[in-house]
Amino acid sequence: MDCLLSELDPRGVLTLTLNRPEVHNAFDDGLVAELTKVLAAAGQDAAVRIVVLTGTGPSFSAGADMRWMRRMVDADEAENERDALRMAGMLRTLNYLDRPTIARINGSAYGGGLGLLACCDITIAADHAQFGLSEARLGLAPAVISSYVFRRIGEHHARRYYQTGECFDAARARELDLVQDVVAADDLDEAVSESVNHLLSSGPQALLTCKRLAFAIAGHDEEKQLRLDEYTAKLIARLRVSAEGQEGLNAFLEKRPPGWTAP
Repeated sequence: MDCLLSELDPRGVLTLTLNRPEVHNAFDDGLVAELTKVLAAAGQDAAVRIVVLTGTGPSFSAGADMRWMRRMVDADEAENERDALRMAGMLRTLNYLDRPTIARINGSAYGGGLGLLACCDITIAADHAQFGLSEARLGLAPAVISSYVFRRIGEHHARRYYQTGECFDAARARELDLVQDVVAADDLDEAVSESVNHLLSSGPQALLTCKRLAFAIAGHDEEKQLRLDEYTAKLIARLRVSAEGQEGLNAFLEKRPPGWTAP
């Protein structure tokens, strides 16, 4: 089964659907590579005017696939850093894509799933969706996704949710500005279509200019992001191979409470 479904309609709307419903559309290295490749191609394809990102089944994305994480538990720091940089590259490709992007958040999003939606220009969530950043409970941190999520929710909320790992609902996600609109699940397609129609009514070059203008005003250029990615990749690699990170990951995989020790 293809891990990513791609459909381009006659209007130039490319819908990319994460297609790993058996693991709630969690990432593994294959999905990261495929999504990076397809997004990069979309940014160079004149037939593509808008990209919509969504998921198959009841979830948007559960973040990292635990089978993938199981492999990384045994990897050394250098391989963990390379792995994190690949994830960072996917997010950077999405964030700076030269096309308008819409996150159609059909269900819950955790960890890296929050990173995906935070990289999109327009975010519309079904009202039953749940959200959370649980990395600290694994002895880790939401490192590679942190800059994108931080820009959405700000320092105050980041300092809470990065540390607590608590889950929150779509209404709270809207209050945090993590998502822009929350609608009933039955109205999700209509809400996405409305945004698509607004975008199609504008000039493609004007849309690109508007997006780049927002980055310029905010000071979020791609070169700066690359430096942040290098920093956060090193950070998560160190955490994964640390005693605490190993304990947290192994405890999760073994379905037992972690044995934390004071720093």
